[in-house]
Amino acid sequence: MGDYQSHGSHVHGGRLSMKGRIVKGIGGFYYVDTDEGLFTCRAKGLFRHDKMKPLVGDHVEIDIVPGEEMTGNVSEILPRSNELVRPNVSNVDQALIIFALASPEPNFVTLDKMILQYRAQGIPVLICFNKEDLAGDVLADGVSSDYRECGCRIFITSARQNEGIDELVSALKGKTTTVAGPSGVGKSSIINCITCCDLQKTGEISEKLARGKHTTRHSEIIRIMEDTYIVDTPGFGSFELFDIGPEELAGYYEEFSDHSSCRFTPCSHTHEPDCGVKAATEAGEISRLRYENYVYIYNELTRSRRY
Repeated sequence: MGDYQSHGSHVHGGRLSMKGRIVKGIGGFYYVDTDEGLFTCRAKGLFRHDKMKPLVGDHVEIDIVPGEEMTGNVSEILPRSNELVRPNVSNVDQALIIFALASPEPNFVTLDKMILQYRAQGIPVLICFNKEDLAGDVLADGVSSDYRECGCRIFITSARQNEGIDELVSALKGKTTTVAGPSGVGKSSIINCITCCDLQKTGEISEKLARGKHTTRHSEIIRIMEDTYIVDTPGFGSFELFDIGPEELAGYYEEFSDHSSCRFTPCSHTHEPDCGVKAATEAGEISRLRYENYVYIYNELTRSRRY
């Protein structure tokens, strides 16, 4: 738990307290991982008064309930390094977006929206294209080429054949990584492969949280090795951007940055003449797929602003 790692219980203001990290929250209960085990906790009313809700990923202080086994109350939320809106988790170092290369066919507009949302929240992004065994090398190479200049690290994997997993695990070490992706892309299979790479994960937490028995419906943290956590989040069918205006969009497309010598300033890079981004796309210097996604999302954001 990094700087907030607990060192056993202590008496604080006459209360027996300890520090830990919320690894799952459901139905008003928060499961807090501490050096002395997993505590089932509720949040004190003071958070409702302050309109502050504990989040998965929060480093917290809990008061132990006397006479009850492994039960406590969240009494304090320690300072957050960040807070994501979707998924609503805190204190993450990076995001891992998982898409399938085939079955289901990838929706690259949705992928771009996810990249944009994380980048807008200041979170570095890793992209994992799974199911290479179903897609083949040609498609994998083409997709990798399209996203090569997007500012994200790219990983090609096959969870079924356990290929590309070691390289992915290396990129996760020492960090807390939120994992997200559409339903059906093999996210749970990738996570199972990742957690099997290290046997230090605690069986108690897995058992108490019923890991692996159901499709993920709530965000939860999984410890995969020392100082290394992944935040498993529910899959989704659609993904919409928030708090990004059309005029901001081009700034999050990293491959556009070297081709901004446009006649007009500002330039939307959609319809104006003598546009550097459009010229670079025609010359093959910018991925046509990425540019077309940009135009689609730009027009969508522009329409939504009108209404």
